[in-house]
Amino acid sequence: MFDRQSIQKVIATLGKGTLDILFPAQCARCSEPVDTASSLCAGCWPDITFISAPYCVQCGYPFDYNVGETPLCGSCIAKPPPFSSGRSVLKYDEASRDMVLSFKHADRTDQTPAFAQWMVRSAPDLMAAPCLIVPVPLHPNRLLKRRYNQSALLANQIGRLTNQPVAPTLLLRKKATPSQGSKTFKGRWLNVKGAFAVRPTLQEKLIGQRILLIDDVYTTGATLSACADCLLNAGAAQVDILTLCRVVRPANLSI
Repeated sequence: MFDRQSIQKVIATLGKGTLDILFPAQCARCSEPVDTASSLCAGCWPDITFISAPYCVQCGYPFDYNVGETPLCGSCIAKPPPFSSGRSVLKYDEASRDMVLSFKHADRTDQTPAFAQWMVRSAPDLMAAPCLIVPVPLHPNRLLKRRYNQSALLANQIGRLTNQPVAPTLLLRKKATPSQGSKTFKGRWLNVKGAFAVRPTLQEKLIGQRILLIDDVYTTGATLSACADCLLNAGAAQVDILTLCRVVRPANLSI
């Protein structure tokens, strides 16, 4: 039997080149071999829509054209969210859905490094200042069923890439709310009202801190806003958000 130390020695002896031959990099969407880790193959790349400027400076909603130096979307004007700024990497659509759902529900945790790198690259301004990285939590019942929290996986990897501290258990989901997937816009907000809390033993850790809140999909902003409210009420100085995907126009897409 090989113990952990023996395996580490074997890996060190083989070197990265040999390991790349044994375990070639795969496309984050279709798992076809690619030259560079954390990338998409030539067939998948044109289908995926990466979000770039111009976008709402507060929530990251993409615009079709430039609307000014500090553009705000209609939602943020009508009901300003509690977080200061936000960014999302991809549009959540037919092309990206299966890739995201396999990560979220089908144990494709091997996609974590690719997604985390995309998130870091998409938001250099959010990474420039010191922050405490916090994932949106799952309720213990759902975590037991799913076995992992995809947002926590992303948060931990982003922390490793940026050398920023991560507090994966700082937020608690104290209510076992039904899935947001089938809810209306208003129903999503009501569903998560009072659902989150800061772990009492870790509250001191966030006082006066800038928090970078991590989640996989931004739909209406209800979950992220509920978490941000909770963090700010507990003493955080500021909350910014970073998500892998963003629903741009409502459609019948499962999440």
